[in-house]
Amino acid sequence: MIFPVSGVETNPAVPFLVALVVSFFTSMGGVSGAFLLLPFQVSVLGFTSPAVSPTNLVFNVVAIPSGVYRYIREGRMAWPLTWVVIVATLPGVFIGAILRIQYLPDPKAFKLFAGCVLLYIGFRLINDLWRPRPSMKALEAKFSERVAAMKQASRSRVAAGFPPEAVVCTKKFTTTRIAYEFYGECFEFSTWGIFALSFIVGIVGGTYGIGGGAIIAPFFVAVFGLPVYTVAGAALMGTFITSIAGVGFYMFIAPWYPQQAVSPDWLLGILFGLGGIAGMYLGARTQKFVPAKLIKLLLAAILLYLALNYIIGYFR
Repeated sequence: MIFPVSGVETNPAVPFLVALVVSFFTSMGGVSGAFLLLPFQVSVLGFTSPAVSPTNLVFNVVAIPSGVYRYIREGRMAWPLTWVVIVATLPGVFIGAILRIQYLPDPKAFKLFAGCVLLYIGFRLINDLWRPRPSMKALEAKFSERVAAMKQASRSRVAAGFPPEAVVCTKKFTTTRIAYEFYGECFEFSTWGIFALSFIVGIVGGTYGIGGGAIIAPFFVAVFGLPVYTVAGAALMGTFITSIAGVGFYMFIAPWYPQQAVSPDWLLGILFGLGGIAGMYLGARTQKFVPAKLIKLLLAAILLYLALNYIIGYFR
């Protein structure tokens, strides 16, 4: 099948299956998987025009709701964190879209910068794995014990629902501080710190069409010390809202750049998105049965691979 906007020629099952596999694993850590699908489109499918960025955002728009639904249903959506991420990321996405089209049609230099950022976050995650905080280690142990009991009680069925202490409970939400409780542990952090990070991530996400979850979720875990079980939903929700805005903005400014392909390839993006729906729903449903250490290791491995690929690619 030939996709008219991108010029890609491939079997329609390929984008669906690739997105399903990628999003299943990455959604467990609050990452949509778009940051891996973008290199796949560029390097494997040969989709290299600026239109690849909004096409990748279409994948987020179609795929993410299934994963977000599971996190909301299970009470693991940290809403104060989510709202700050959305408010801060939106203006960054608009700036990123302009940078992508106007100044970075060949984003080689910016990929070097992004690679360095991802490399730093990946090493922070590795360090957190080798030297976990005592409170975080105890929290993950309690969570794992509860899940083991749920699996034993339900036998072959997938358990649904958590005890009251295993859901996110907001304790404070002000312009300066956010605090929430999860499984008997309280996590408090700076509102403005989250805002600043989200704004920068929005610029990166708007430029490359990756939504920003690949950066923001590991940063929440490695730098702010938040449990991965509580940040995944917020990262996915923030990526979903900003992806809608990003797609709309790319389409709005497309007439000003008639010499470039700027509008998304909807058909290709929707095929990726349909695979992502299945993958993210299964990933969000499975996350509670996967050790947090394994999720962090998975995120770190993906980030380090992508970072090294960007950095080495710059010098080739």
